[in-house]
Amino acid sequence: MSPLPRQESGGAAGVVLPALVLLVCAGGYLLLAREARRRNPVRAWQPSRTVAFCAGVALLAAALLPPVAPFAHRDFRGHMVQHMLIGMYAPLALVLGAPVTLLLRTLPATGARRLTAVLHSGPARLLAHPAVALLLSAGSLPLLYFTPIYEASMGHPAGHWLLHAHFLLSGCLFAHSVAGPDPAPGRPGVRARLVCLGCAIAVHAVTAQLMYGGFWVDIHAPVAQVQGGAEIMYYGGDIAELLLAAALVATWRPARRAMPAAAAQPVR
Repeated sequence: MSPLPRQESGGAAGVVLPALVLLVCAGGYLLLAREARRRNPVRAWQPSRTVAFCAGVALLAAALLPPVAPFAHRDFRGHMVQHMLIGMYAPLALVLGAPVTLLLRTLPATGARRLTAVLHSGPARLLAHPAVALLLSAGSLPLLYFTPIYEASMGHPAGHWLLHAHFLLSGCLFAHSVAGPDPAPGRPGVRARLVCLGCAIAVHAVTAQLMYGGFWVDIHAPVAQVQGGAEIMYYGGDIAELLLAAALVATWRPARRAMPAAAAQPVR
């Protein structure tokens, strides 16, 4: 099929507004990090977390601003680059910045208690489960690219921004559920998270291979663009998921085992 006409995402406003939002996010995080250091100099906020969060904001800027954003409107390969940045690379960096922990350290006591109550609520526990996050992130790929949803979203600026929001939120949710340093009450152990990560790798690989072969794909773009986008998904997804696995290993803390009663007795 011939490609459908794409609509640009709001012209100049589509550049200025995302840039302003990203600057506000980065500036707000830096102010909160400074406040956390002021409140507790002994337990200072880790610079590595600040670097990670700012790197995530920079990756979002690279995806949402020129030259990538205009390229994504003209070429499916540009869309896939944007998809990888917004849905996989930026979420991992943002999550490693531990923004929820930063909020808990800087909010007033009442606000911190309310946020903690939300984190322990049933819906939050459900969303933080890796299986649910897997369904929302990787599980949505076949629905997007093998149905008319992709073409419909690309034909309308509002649908395009909703697609970006889905990529970002579901990507952050999956990265948090697998390797996030923020509190996640009810999160399963490392084995379950590794299984979900393996399933995500399989879904990305199979979707990319079917897309490359032209099976069931519903993308109105030249074959060369579709195959190029499939290659970006295949190899870019593998690299992102390896980074997520490395983050899981780096943030994993083995549970302490209680010493047997006999061993705990002092030697006389």
